[in-house]
Amino acid sequence: MTEEDPGQIQDRPDKVPVKDESEKRSVGSKKTNPFLTVTLMRFSYFRRAKNFFETDVFPSPKQVPLVEGPFGLGSLVFTPFQRFNNIKCFVTLYCLLVLVQGMVFGLTDLSIGNFEKELYLSRPERYVLPLTYDISSLSVAILVAYCGSRGNRARWVAVSAFLVGLGSLLLAIPYMKYEIVKPMEDVDELCSEEEHRTVTVCEENVSPYKSQIISLFIAGQSFQGFAGMPIYILGLTFIYDHVSTHSAGLYLGLGEAVQILGYGVGYTVGAPNLKPSHNHTEEDWSNHQYKWWQINWLVGFLGATLLAWFLFFPLLCFPTNLPGAQKIRLRKERKPSTVDRRLKDKEMELHVIGLWQALKSLIKSPLMMCYAMCKATESLANIGSAEFLPKYLENQFLLTPSLATLLTGIILIPGGAIGIFLGGFVVSKLKLSCRSQMRFIMATSIISLGLLVLVIFVKCETVDFAGINEDYDGLGNFGNLTAPCNELCDCKSSVYSSVCGRDETEYFSPCFAGCIASKILHNEKTYYNCSCIKEGLTNADSQGDFIDAVPGKCNTKCFTLPLFFAFFFCAIAFSNSGNIPITLMILR
Repeated sequence: MTEEDPGQIQDRPDKVPVKDESEKRSVGSKKTNPFLTVTLMRFSYFRRAKNFFETDVFPSPKQVPLVEGPFGLGSLVFTPFQRFNNIKCFVTLYCLLVLVQGMVFGLTDLSIGNFEKELYLSRPERYVLPLTYDISSLSVAILVAYCGSRGNRARWVAVSAFLVGLGSLLLAIPYMKYEIVKPMEDVDELCSEEEHRTVTVCEENVSPYKSQIISLFIAGQSFQGFAGMPIYILGLTFIYDHVSTHSAGLYLGLGEAVQILGYGVGYTVGAPNLKPSHNHTEEDWSNHQYKWWQINWLVGFLGATLLAWFLFFPLLCFPTNLPGAQKIRLRKERKPSTVDRRLKDKEMELHVIGLWQALKSLIKSPLMMCYAMCKATESLANIGSAEFLPKYLENQFLLTPSLATLLTGIILIPGGAIGIFLGGFVVSKLKLSCRSQMRFIMATSIISLGLLVLVIFVKCETVDFAGINEDYDGLGNFGNLTAPCNELCDCKSSVYSSVCGRDETEYFSPCFAGCIASKILHNEKTYYNCSCIKEGLTNADSQGDFIDAVPGKCNTKCFTLPLFFAFFFCAIAFSNSGNIPITLMILR
């Protein structure tokens, strides 16, 4: 008989530790009863076990052991590559994939804004373009969740990587093949009583390829929607099944934060490509500048395509179950169950009837539906902020479209990413129970709501706009852009090119300000001899002429933008910090 470590003997149920040498000799010399030996072995094991039901001595007959596979494609398995066969490598590739799709989301939102202005989209077209992703996602979400959970989920994510690249390529084709924006010269409408005065008139259907551009964008958005469901349903559950319960929050928080960072990268790449509106014209758009505008959009979309397709083959090599999945599964089953007792042992069929049974069971769960509504309202807040915050900043704080979009990315992206990651980090490190996670969500939601209420009171004074909230010093009427000082100019309201007069009043165009002359000195345009501007400080240019107005909006001298940043950033961070706890409770 070979000697064994006493610690090893104590952990084994098939051996009884012997205290000293005399007992060893007595046991070896006497003939023992086999039934007594088995009884002693089992009794001693039960006595040492802390909880009989935490052991795996008698596994459930319904429990099927997981088959842990190697890293490779079918029979092509290489030993050096097995170092990548773990959840950390999968999470790394997963984060890169959601980063790419987040980047595509950011570029797509900015592109749709461009199309609305340049292609003169109708009301149904303005609704269809942004909703295409949601409709396509909704059409496949339930089928993907039901069918994909019974196969290799990592390969479903690999197919999603291919579809993300394909969708991004379709979104790039309009910028590659068609002329979306016609370079036009910026012609000012000045006050003139001559009949031959030239006026710039907006042309509808600037691009003759409007229908082709919209069709390609709808197809690209649809592929993004089809790709998103395996990523955010099967990818998340794959990660959750291969990490411990309390570590899941950290991994899922990292994935969600990277997706928001990807959206920020898309916003950062696309914001400089926003064409300035006529009232914010900074430079003339020449053909050369238009080519660079097209190239900048192509770099963003084609770069996302290449990176997504690069991730396709590595993700395809992961097995259905990674090494160690069986141990993690047994460890989770030993913990108290959070599943409804009525549904714990309920079996579902593998066909349409089983799908209907599963849906009906989920709908009947009040807690599950509350979690789903929490996710929906949180998404509503994020989408609403991304859509309307740039317009709010542009009008409330008088910013250019590109700067307003850039600042929106700076507020939303870091705030959302930090909030999501910290939410997952807190849940993982403090090992919060379900009840504690609910309290955490309620606390962060109340704080976020309070900060958003404070944001409402952070605003600037309204600028005086001639003909809107200012009546041309009593000579005109509210709601009428025409006044005695410009009625002979025959101004057209079809051209909006606002100017700011020296009287700190904004005018619809140089014509409505009564300006009859303009100059371009040192790359800056100025207007002179404006009949409607009679007050304010006069400044002379380098040639000695007195300047009456300059292009753009008037400066309200508002310094509340940093305060708005602070409140809104913290509100977004607290709002998103409940994202991961909600996801974890849904998965449990």
